[in-house]
Amino acid sequence: MRSVMRDAYEGSKDVTEATRAIEAVWRIESARLIAGLARMVGDVGLAEDMAQEALVAALEKWPETGVPDNPGAWLMATAKNRAIDRLRREKTYERKREEVARDTGALFAERSDFDAAADDEIGDDLLALIFTCCHPLLSPEARVALTLRLLGGLTTPEIARAFLVSESTVAQRLVRAKRTLRDAKVPFEVPRGPELGERLGSVLEVIYLVFNEGYAASSGEDWVRRDLCEEAQRLGRILAQLAPAEPEVHGLVALLEIQASRLAARRGPGGEPVLLLDQNRARWDPLLIIRGRRALERAEALPGPLGPYGLQAAIAACHARAIRAEETDWVKIAALYDALSQIQPSPIVDLNRAVALGMAFGPEVGLELLDQIEDDPTLTNYHLLPSVRGDLLEKAGRHKEASAQFKRAAQLATNEQEKELLSRRAEGDG
Repeated sequence: MRSVMRDAYEGSKDVTEATRAIEAVWRIESARLIAGLARMVGDVGLAEDMAQEALVAALEKWPETGVPDNPGAWLMATAKNRAIDRLRREKTYERKREEVARDTGALFAERSDFDAAADDEIGDDLLALIFTCCHPLLSPEARVALTLRLLGGLTTPEIARAFLVSESTVAQRLVRAKRTLRDAKVPFEVPRGPELGERLGSVLEVIYLVFNEGYAASSGEDWVRRDLCEEAQRLGRILAQLAPAEPEVHGLVALLEIQASRLAARRGPGGEPVLLLDQNRARWDPLLIIRGRRALERAEALPGPLGPYGLQAAIAACHARAIRAEETDWVKIAALYDALSQIQPSPIVDLNRAVALGMAFGPEVGLELLDQIEDDPTLTNYHLLPSVRGDLLEKAGRHKEASAQFKRAAQLATNEQEKELLSRRAEGDG
């Protein structure tokens, strides 16, 4: 989108002011625009194309006429006309005419208030767009890319930079994802009945993956990418508004808010990682902690026990309650991890459980659990296994063994900041 702007305004002295204004509007309105168009044409790829055409029209007109009072409504109306023109050109207008007339009557009416134009339907459209982007037919990588593109408004280069892959790789993922959805004739709708649970899990997983990549980047030189964390939080908040009766949605929002509260404390002056127990808790964001606790309360108030995200949020809340690291209720955290391992058994959960057990009942207890899971193929080249083992060995006073484990972890780590931290720990520094 930004490259479109640069081309359209090349040579204009007003380029900076104009592009900033339109970019801000696009960021706010693009997901709603694409969602409405996708319901209209049943194809997210085509909907994005038409939304881009409306953006080009704005680039041509707004520098001369100024930004409209209701830019979202202007873009919607323009996109509607582009959609009808496209349908005419493709000689499908007659077949689609009644459907277009019915849908656009509520969706694209030009009123002074854009929200009034959308009324109750826009929420369903946004929710349908989220579920479409996160369809199980797509690979996890494709779901993430498509979600960031259509719901987050990120450009292909931005997504590529965020996940440290080439622009061509991201572009191919996006093209294949749209083609897969189109060829499979995936309906643009919110799933109902038993399918809702399965599809909701996919949506939550995508948002969780986006946040985790920002919270602890898997590779590259930066350990934290705040922009990805904030994007995941934004998507989670939208989903919570659209699906207020789903406890795991609130559980995920709670987890993201509380985890994000630590972002400022997770890096030192040079960008180096600062581990949880070493963080200056005065730098934790109290507003995000409050928001997270409220979201957790909403999850707990709904019927049924907490799910995986809710339990992880409860663990994060335990950390948030401790003013000092030594005041952390590790016994409760260990119990919560026990519950999590029952409903979502995985070696990664057990790895975290080993940490909690070691802190609650002594490092040898945690090491015993590590011995039970160390042969799991999932953990073969996972740097956090030797890292956790090294930490527990160090707490047990077995410093030589701990150093060897930290050295092994540094060899496996792919993030440069984390690799450097582990190397320092191997040398007994940090």
